[in-house]
Amino acid sequence: MLLLPRLLKRFVRHGRLTVITPDGKKHVFGSGPAELLFAGVTKTAPSVTVRFHDNRVERELFLNPELALAEGYMDGRIDFEEGTIHDLLTLFWLQRREMRKDPLQQAIRKVRFKIRRWRMHNPLGVAGKKVKHHYDIPTDFYRLWLDETMTYSCAYWHSPDVGLENAQKAKLRHLAAKLRIEPGMSVLDIGSGWGELAIYLAKACGAKVTGLNVSPDQMAAAQKRAEAAGVADAVTFINKDYRELGGTFDRAVSVGMMEHVGVAHYGEYFGRIRDLLTPDGIALVHCIGRVGPPGFTGPFFDKYIFPGGYAPALSEVFAAQEQTGLWASDCEFWRRHYHWTLEAWRERFMAKREEVVGMMGERFARMWEFYLCACSISFDIGGDMVFQLLLGPHKSAVPVIRDYIADDKKALEARGF
Repeated sequence: MLLLPRLLKRFVRHGRLTVITPDGKKHVFGSGPAELLFAGVTKTAPSVTVRFHDNRVERELFLNPELALAEGYMDGRIDFEEGTIHDLLTLFWLQRREMRKDPLQQAIRKVRFKIRRWRMHNPLGVAGKKVKHHYDIPTDFYRLWLDETMTYSCAYWHSPDVGLENAQKAKLRHLAAKLRIEPGMSVLDIGSGWGELAIYLAKACGAKVTGLNVSPDQMAAAQKRAEAAGVADAVTFINKDYRELGGTFDRAVSVGMMEHVGVAHYGEYFGRIRDLLTPDGIALVHCIGRVGPPGFTGPFFDKYIFPGGYAPALSEVFAAQEQTGLWASDCEFWRRHYHWTLEAWRERFMAKREEVVGMMGERFARMWEFYLCACSISFDIGGDMVFQLLLGPHKSAVPVIRDYIADDKKALEARGF
């Protein structure tokens, strides 16, 4: 190896990385396993041994570490003699600031930031195609490892040991309580997924729910779930982009959808939410965000997982929202909730990995393993979190203190919801 050692010697300070090249030689970096205090949590920088199966891997890793590592693992050109892909990503994440000091990596990051708006250009027609890339994967695949609610967004954990299903139901209750939905109210669910939130709001609150979804496969599965739940007369799913819908609603909710909007379209997004609300309406936006300044989507996620997607900085969110005249009545931050959600998903996914391979192939299974590992680590010790905004046309849209949320949740739980 000629290129990579220079970078790895500076980068791997804690833990140990052993690289076995195609000629059988071993290259060792780092001082050995170490306990580190990172983001308020003690983490172990592990010992990992990887084997490169061809000579191209070194050059690709030097030029584009994240994408090359993912693709090398997906293609079977990188394998492990000690540890796992989760261990290697943990080792990297604990020390990624050192990698970012490398002049070449700094130059690459500047280029990615400059082209991010082009990568996130999501006009009508294009946006739907990008979302389908992720959500038109067969529903049976997601059913293997999601809980029975088929909720594919961050759960609400009172503690990490409550279990995924209970945490997802707690999230539904939390959303309903925040929105203060009364029987007969019209609710718009923007990006309705497999329909669990729409079904819950119809059953628990007596709402008339319209779910928007640009994925036909997901929408068809959601309709079947609504029929099975006995609320088909109260829930309607429509295959439309949020920019194509007219009318007004008493409530609007958007969970895990703003990530697909693209930073250049935030003004349009919040403007449509404003226009779709009644004069006394309330909207709730639940989105992944970044704790730091504006950035860009990593190349692996942009290419394979969420094309055109982006987790915004709060400065980008509020800069767009404040131009619409909407009041931001509340902003809540979920800091570790998505890490616990992703760990539950990862555990369930790995338990079903052989079935995933049988259904989708080994390369696909490795891609999703990489995705779940990287996301879990980022929400654990990285700069990702989830935020929830409550928005309304005026400052009195919701009560002036948060006590009503806890009171309404208790009332829902007492009724079996």
